[in-house]
Amino acid sequence: MDACYHRPVLFEEAMESLAIREGGRYLDGTVGGGGHAEEIARRMGPSGFLIALDVDDDAIAAARRRLEPLDRRIVVRKCNFIDMREIAASCGFSLLDGILLDLGVSSHQLETTERGFSFLRDAPLDMRMDAGSVRTAADIVNDWSAEDLLRIIREYGEEPRAKSIVRAIVRRRKESPIATTGDIAAIIALAVGKGRDRGKIHPATKTFQALRIALNDEMNNLEKALEEAIELLAPGGRISIISFHSLEDRAVKRAFRSWEGRCTCPPSFPICTCGRKRRAKVITRRPVTAGDEERRENPRARSAKLRTAEKE
Repeated sequence: MDACYHRPVLFEEAMESLAIREGGRYLDGTVGGGGHAEEIARRMGPSGFLIALDVDDDAIAAARRRLEPLDRRIVVRKCNFIDMREIAASCGFSLLDGILLDLGVSSHQLETTERGFSFLRDAPLDMRMDAGSVRTAADIVNDWSAEDLLRIIREYGEEPRAKSIVRAIVRRRKESPIATTGDIAAIIALAVGKGRDRGKIHPATKTFQALRIALNDEMNNLEKALEEAIELLAPGGRISIISFHSLEDRAVKRAFRSWEGRCTCPPSFPICTCGRKRRAKVITRRPVTAGDEERRENPRARSAKLRTAEKE
């Protein structure tokens, strides 16, 4: 395993959920350090085919180091998973047997100080998953209107004290630009009061989540990827998704329900007019969560949820 990357959360559960078969065709849309991809490649055997994608340059480099020595047919590409059908087609496939998405920020990204994802160490306020992107989280904090900041912190951070936080940000940026993770964390802590959150999460946690999601357009990309995925799956193929916060999990749950063809018409309608057709069945009626041992060893596992659906 690459020294910079940890064992993925819900590793065994995710592998089992995909029901990987010898000679199958698979896609890991968030390859990270290659932990999941390596095991998929082992299970699919030398006659299988694996496409591994990520937008993060560090992840692509680590995955290539890990996967290249394997005697397997593997393509590693720097690419957003919303383009999975295009990439699969370029590899000669219109349908795949399994798709895995491990959402959110990785442990490596959080622990690499200069990436600016964490408030635990002071660093430039960056948060770009793709380092080639132009805009950073600092641009959002300093340039976006108060109304837009309030919207994303409420919507993507689910932060009940968003108004107080935005007022503090706007007041502070009039004096000088907010440049580092330490700057914004201190502003938020002062705005909401550290004492209120004693024993709970850091008061900046939800705002950092909101900034990261907005900057990287994570929710819109997830919704696009879900539609790409259901079209790309072969009959009997499975998609497994690991999410780490309620926004992601709700989006996945909503998509899975729609694939089952559940009517979305108001109860008052005498007949169905939405025209939904069954495209998949949900394998996990309740999300799979980490066991006690994994939760103790890895704090990130506490919020992880795995959902799986199978194409019909």
